[in-house]
Amino acid sequence: MDKRDLKERTKQFALAVLKLVDELPPTLKGRLIGHQLGDAGTSVGANYRAACRARSKNEFISKLGTVIEEADESAFWLELVIGTQILKRERVLPLWQEASEITAIMTQSRKTAESNLKTPK
Repeated sequence: MDKRDLKERTKQFALAVLKLVDELPPTLKGRLIGHQLGDAGTSVGANYRAACRARSKNEFISKLGTVIEEADESAFWLELVIGTQILKRERVLPLWQEASEITAIMTQSRKTAESNLKTPK
């Protein structure tokens, strides 16, 4: 999967998160979780795009760290949606799986970038 594919995948993730946030009930729980999930879920793609524009390998690695944090935070908020049962588990689970996959992909990408940084040329 190349950068272009990951840019699109993280954008689609953000759009799916926003759609799910719109489905949350207007309760205190729904608004609180929705705000946090919306912030984290849209930050994944925005920060990945920033990583792609990094001026150095170290900056790229650092920005990938932010992407990983935001994807993992998205998974956390999705777990709360499931745990509070404010939406059906079946509705949320595919998005939680995508957050987990993005976290894993970005973690591996950061490890590869760190390894390449340490390898003498």
